[in-house]
Amino acid sequence: MTAAAVTAAQLLLRTRELLAAHPPATTAREDFLRARFDAGLAWVHYPEGLGGLGAPRTLQAVVDAELEAAAAPDNDPRRIGIGLGMAAPTILAYGTEEQKRRFLRPLWIGEEVWCQLFSEPGAGSDLAALGTRAVRAADGDGDWVVDGQKVWTSSAHTARWAILIARTDPALPKHQGITYFLCDMHAPGVEVRPLRQITGEAEFNEVFLTGVKIPDAHRLGEVGQGWAVARTTLMNERVSIGGMRIPREGGMIAPVAAAWRGRPELRTHALHQRLLELWVEAEVARLTGERLRQQLAAGAPGPEGSGMKLAFARLNQEISGLEVELLGEEGLLYEDWTLRRPEIVDFTGRDAGYRYLRAKGNSIEGGTSEILLNIVAERVLGLPAEPRDDKDLAWKDLAR
Repeated sequence: MTAAAVTAAQLLLRTRELLAAHPPATTAREDFLRARFDAGLAWVHYPEGLGGLGAPRTLQAVVDAELEAAAAPDNDPRRIGIGLGMAAPTILAYGTEEQKRRFLRPLWIGEEVWCQLFSEPGAGSDLAALGTRAVRAADGDGDWVVDGQKVWTSSAHTARWAILIARTDPALPKHQGITYFLCDMHAPGVEVRPLRQITGEAEFNEVFLTGVKIPDAHRLGEVGQGWAVARTTLMNERVSIGGMRIPREGGMIAPVAAAWRGRPELRTHALHQRLLELWVEAEVARLTGERLRQQLAAGAPGPEGSGMKLAFARLNQEISGLEVELLGEEGLLYEDWTLRRPEIVDFTGRDAGYRYLRAKGNSIEGGTSEILLNIVAERVLGLPAEPRDDKDLAWKDLAR
């Protein structure tokens, strides 16, 4: 079935057939999700046999609306966002047929949670400077042994698999000596430690890799191609963070608008003006995100996703700051400082204090705002690149 051959009516019929064969009210959640994947209704733009039908990406909304109306279970996308938004499109783009069939189904269903082992204590904004090493195993079987440390790893404490980049040739320039792997988080030598954040929670982690053996069959892309593969991941990451589909007056602006309408005693003229400005900006960002998703239907994500992620971070921080100010003394309260290790980030289901504190991380995670500004300047606006004197030096010769 070709993309041009798939119509909205055909997808609607197939969705209704799925619901008839597997009624959500009487079918176990996991069984329904497996049946949905096998019917090609998981992500309709993926190839047949991999949860899709090769249909236009825009037709996913037809399937989702019909399933939502039938109260069908979803795959809890907030819990498995790294897998859906980063690992899956990268595996689809660079994986072997065996890798695609092994990993995509349990990833989408949520049977296997994924995390991202990219950033390091000495390689955050300059990710290509990473020092985690992968060398061929001494036993000559062609597999790899990985040693190093990763940091700011969301969901590492719940993850079964990780996307990992490591240096395989220190004699090459930093962007050229990197290889991309799929790492078993349950393998011997993987240690996950919590990183307590300003919210009191440990949603992030640091991960220590000591003699971790990775089969060559879990290498994604060619040896030394890791930076190109990682760029695919990063572009998709920024779209998934900044381009999330939300309804009008949804997301962070929703609780502020609700407080304004329900608490007239809190209103002032100055706060009203700020709320109006931020409401309009949030709506513009929402519509821009919708346009970006439409562009994605025609190809792979580009640097425009970096612009959306920039807007997402700034708006979240300004809106949450306005909410705290609007609530006055109430806004200074915080529900609980207990150390917890949550599975999801719940911006709208928590209190104003949590939103204010957690939003501070939005300008760091998924690429710092400073780096994203450079990407937008160079790849969207076409401005000259910043001078870099380390691009052609061997990684082993770089000052550290």
